[in-house]
Amino acid sequence: MNDPRPVGIFDSGIGGLTVLAELRRRFPEEQFLYLGDTARLPYGTKSPDTVVRYALGAARALVRRQIKLLVVACNTASALALAALREAVPVPVLGVVEPGARAAAAATTRRHVGVIGTESTIASSAYVRALQALLPNAQVLTRACPLFVPLAEEGWFDHPVTRQVAEAYLADLAQAGIDTLILGCTHYPLLRRAIAAAVGPGVALVDSAAAVADQVAADLAAARLGRGRRGGLELLVTDAAARFARIATYILGDPLPAPLELIDL
Repeated sequence: MNDPRPVGIFDSGIGGLTVLAELRRRFPEEQFLYLGDTARLPYGTKSPDTVVRYALGAARALVRRQIKLLVVACNTASALALAALREAVPVPVLGVVEPGARAAAAATTRRHVGVIGTESTIASSAYVRALQALLPNAQVLTRACPLFVPLAEEGWFDHPVTRQVAEAYLADLAQAGIDTLILGCTHYPLLRRAIAAAVGPGVALVDSAAAVADQVAADLAAARLGRGRRGGLELLVTDAAARFARIATYILGDPLPAPLELIDL
């Protein structure tokens, strides 16, 4: 069964493009509709009520465009707004926290896991709960890294400043002997080299993109939504900065298929 409706994805900015890139690689036949709420990023420094309000606005904008599945490619919104989103929208909703936790549980060898994320994601303890549900005896250490999002949005993926910030944030986790580190923000895989250098070669870095792709396949099958027919991509933004288009081209590896569409939430 074919279903040409798009898969909707949203994030506060460019970070969710890392999830989008993996989904496009895995599902070339699907149509994707991506919304970057660039006018209001970052979500990670906002209050929980504000994150829920922003997430609902983004989700409803995508639902109005007849999506068949919603991927919340934002760890902060996944941690704080997933329940509200599932109640409010009439399509299956998938977050990134639970798939990321499952990937980390499979990767860890000593059950000593670090989690980095935005201030709101870390304060929510969403990853700690998800990991301890899977690995009750796991030792989980967390660290908020608020400067990582603006560095990624600036395109400073492996800049000397980024490496210095990573070392300052992650030295304690490295010294504590973690064997696995969850990149608990979809912006953070863009800084993978700087983060890897800070924690050392013995630490497995886990981002949720591949795990989310596995879950999308399962959800499409479970909901009997079928697959797309010819693929495609539309990019929506709430602030059409030229920087978004430039970095999107870098992450997706192709020229953008169409100009960015500016929308007002």
